[in-house]
Order: sequence, then C-alpha cells, then structure tokens
Amino acid sequence: MALNDRRSFLKMAALAGAFSTNTLFRQAHAAEWEPAYRAVSGLDAGQVAQNEDFWGVIQRGYSVSTQIINLNNGGVSPSPIVVQQAVERYNQLSNEGPSYYMWQILDQGREPLRQKLAHLAGTPADEIAINRNATEALNTIIFGLPLKAGDEVVGSKQDYPNMMSAYRQRAERDGIVYKQISFDFPIEDNDAIVKAYEQAMTPRTKLVHVTHMVNWVGQLMPVQQIADMAHARGAEVIVDGAHSFGLIDFKIPDLHCDYFGTSLHKFLSAPIGSGMMWVKADKIEKIWPLTCAGNPHSSDIRKFEVLGTRSFPIEQGIGEAINFHEAIGSSRKQERIFYLKNYWATRVRTIPGVKLHTSLDPKFSCAICGVSIDGMTPNALMTTLFDRYKIHTVGIDYENIHCIRVTPHVYTTIADLDKFTSAIGEIAASKKS
Repeated sequence: MALNDRRSFLKMAALAGAFSTNTLFRQAHAAEWEPAYRAVSGLDAGQVAQNEDFWGVIQRGYSVSTQIINLNNGGVSPSPIVVQQAVERYNQLSNEGPSYYMWQILDQGREPLRQKLAHLAGTPADEIAINRNATEALNTIIFGLPLKAGDEVVGSKQDYPNMMSAYRQRAERDGIVYKQISFDFPIEDNDAIVKAYEQAMTPRTKLVHVTHMVNWVGQLMPVQQIADMAHARGAEVIVDGAHSFGLIDFKIPDLHCDYFGTSLHKFLSAPIGSGMMWVKADKIEKIWPLTCAGNPHSSDIRKFEVLGTRSFPIEQGIGEAINFHEAIGSSRKQERIFYLKNYWATRVRTIPGVKLHTSLDPKFSCAICGVSIDGMTPNALMTTLFDRYKIHTVGIDYENIHCIRVTPHVYTTIADLDKFTSAIGEIAASKKS
C-alpha cells in the first residue's frame, strides 16, 4: 500500500460512519446486511429479536469457535471479523515504521474516535477519555477524587472486586470511610434498592458507587433514582457501566450520574483491552490523573490519556466495532440478547432442582443470568458443562451468590441455547438419580 493510500485509508476509516462508502464495515457487510434490513423494516425491535434470518446474517460476522459454545460473554466478548481485520491492518502498518505511523498517522484518529464514542454515549466529546478497560477508567476517578480522611463512600458488596480494592486502598492510605451494603438478588423493587443506599448515607457521605448491571448475576440497578437521591443529599455518583454500555439502549446523561466507566470489549465487541471513561465537564478539573500529566488540574479530558506508548491498533479498531454495533441498532441488540437470555432461562427454570438467580423482567435484567443445580457447587457445574458438553460458563461463588453465570451475545444461536438447556436438564436429572 502506497503512503498516500495508507493515509487515505486511515482518514476514511476514522471519519466515516458505518455504511459510509469507505469503511471496512461497508466493504465487508453492506451487500448482505442491506437486504436483511429491508426484510425487517416494518418490524419493531421486539419482533426483530425473534427473526432468526436477520440474526443469522449478524452471526456470520463473527469467527467464533465451532469447538466450544461460549456463554461467558459477560467476561469478554469476541470481536467481529471486521474489527479483527481492522486491528490487524493497523498493526501491520504500525510495524512498517512505528514511530512515524503510530504518532503521526494513527494518533490523528483519536479525535474522530472520541467523537464517535461521544455520539454513542450521548455526551459532548470533551467529556470522553479513551483507555483500556473499566478498571482503569473507574480507578482513575476513585484515586483522583480529592477525598480526605473521614469522607464516606457508599458502595455494595456485590460491586466489582477491583473497585472495592481501590476504595480499600484509599481507606488505608487516606483515611476515607468505605461502607458497603449487601443485596440478595434478584430484586424486583427499585424503591427498596434506593432505600438501601439512602439508609447507608450520612452527612459525611461524599460519593455513592453503583454498578449499573451487576456482573455476578446481571441485576439492573435503578441508577437514575439512586443518583437523584444521592445528589439531594449532597453526594456525587460514580457508575460502573462495564456490562451495560453497548448492551442497554441508553445514553449516559440518562443516568444522572457524575462519573462513568466501562469496558468496550464486552457487549460493544471492541478489541480486547479497550475502555472508556466519562466525566461531567465541570468535574474534570478537580480529578487528579492516575498517571502523570503536565497540568494535572486541567479541565481538558485528555489529561487522563497520558499513557506513553499504547496500542494504537486496538484503539483505532474501536471505530469498526461502533460501526458494527450501530448497524445492528442499540434497541434491536438489547431486545435480541434479552430474548436469548429469557429463551434458555424460561426453559430451565421448570426443571426440578434448577434455580435461577436473576429476574426475567426487562426492567431488572438483560443479558446475564445466574443458574444453579441443587447439590452442585458452581465450580462443579461449570466444569461438568465444559468437560461433557464443551459449553463455557463461569462459576460464581462469592458472598451470597452461588451459581454459574450464563451470558449469550448476538452471535449466539438458538441451537447453542438448546444444547445448553438440554445439558442442564441432563445434569439435574443425574443429581436426582
């Protein structure tokens, strides 16, 4: 590829929309996807969710293994083929002359990418920072907030462990008070959830930490109600959106929070090792960067991106993941994955000895669902599913949650879920005999 051609490719890939003429996405998928769109044009998202012909087209965009059934997309999701190809092309280019192509060519794609992420998030671009995962995003905020000894943070025992560890480090280092409430999920009463946070707060509470979709069992938390309550009591709100962004059809301002962090390699299916942080504009200046910055008190969101040499191919591959996501449509994607979750969950819940740990109501759940079998530990069930049936899940044995976590994605087929439900039935029956 000639130098001018490379520049042209990179510029077009960074700036174009999903179906614009020169995106890799259009080159790979337009011919097949556009007829599929026309076939469902008169259907709402709920109807499209059950249209297997439409989703068959989407499924062919992935290169997932035929040797295993992956139902642990809550950990990390595979990227579509076109996203993998983009990363490979950017990586090849980088290695032809790293210091030139990375810093003078690929780095110029960061601002267009910020614009695309901001559009997806529904926020101004100058409130979006690009990083590597939700842990980095949320830890930047947790360690960067000017909290002092005696200031209180209220979180939950069902939050993600890396965030809990960050608050405990601040408690040890700075003397803040980290308070945790505990929930017995599933809960189908938002007022009860809000009340639990409220009762844990005092006049010294400066921050409330909420996990939008609880990673263990997929409970959807009423973030907007919690944020409104916390703000009325003088506290700020930080949201862990690792499992909700790219899955739930929402915009970050809908949550009424002050800070938000997410991993893009989960339901957005961006390259593995990509993430995003959002900080409300008037909060940026007071947050210290996690790494060095020339002016740590700047109100420029880019002060959080001073990482030195980073993976430009991964970063720029995010753009094609957004193209793929937006071509499906946020509401269609949410409805489809919720449909897949309920498809298997409604079939196993009537099996003797099987218990669900997640609501089937769309107000309280979407993709992730926990399931257990009487007389089996989570690890034993996880191991049996893989060893006998080559079905990959993850065992959860934490606090008051004891189940396997099952998480389909848009590439998951009904045949995959039929195999899973059959396996659960066989394993449960074997425990009874």
